[in-house]
Amino acid sequence: MIGSLRGEIIDKEEGALLIEVGGVGYYVQGPATLVDLLEVGVKTQLFIHTYVREQELTLFGFPDKDELELFRTLLKVQGIGPKVALAILSHIPAETLRQAIAREEAALLARVPGIGPKKAKQIVFALKDKVGYDDIFVSATPITDSDSEVIAALTSLGYSVVEAQAALQQLSKEARGESIEEKVRLALSSLARF
Repeated sequence: MIGSLRGEIIDKEEGALLIEVGGVGYYVQGPATLVDLLEVGVKTQLFIHTYVREQELTLFGFPDKDELELFRTLLKVQGIGPKVALAILSHIPAETLRQAIAREEAALLARVPGIGPKKAKQIVFALKDKVGYDDIFVSATPITDSDSEVIAALTSLGYSVVEAQAALQQLSKEARGESIEEKVRLALSSLARF
C-alpha cells in the first residue's frame, strides 16, 4: 500500500495530479482546493490513501495527515465512498467540517453536491462522537472584535456560526485589515461559492 508520494507534478487534470516519483508517474485524485493550488513543475509531498476495489486501484492525496485521517473517517460512514468523501473535502475545509460535525450543523454538509439533507444528518450523527470538542472550542473562538462583528452580521443573515467562521477564515491576509463592511462583503462572496 502506498502511504505517501514525494515528487514533481508533471500534469494536472480536473480533480487529479500526475506526480512523477523515481521515473514513474502516479495519478493522484485530491480535493479541488489542493489540485487548484499546486502547479505543474512544483515538487510536493502528499499523504496517500490507496483505494483497491476489484479491478480498480485509485490513489487519493492530501497535503497533511490530518486531512487524510478526516477522509478515512468519512469513509467509515455507511454509504460514503471515496468520491463522495473527496467531494465533501473539496467543498468544505477540514477544520470547518470538524466544527460543523461537532456542532451538529448538517445544513453545511447538505450544500455539497450529491449530499442531501438526509445524508448530511447521517454523516453528522455517525461522526459527532469522533470529533474532539476541545479542538473545536479553541479554533472556533474569534480572533478580534471585528471578527466577532463579522460573524454576528453573517449569522443575522441566516448563516450558521460555522459557515460564518469558515468564510472569515478564507479571507486573505490583506483583507484582514479591511473595514467590517468590506469583510462582510468578501465573506458573503466566499459563501456564495459554497
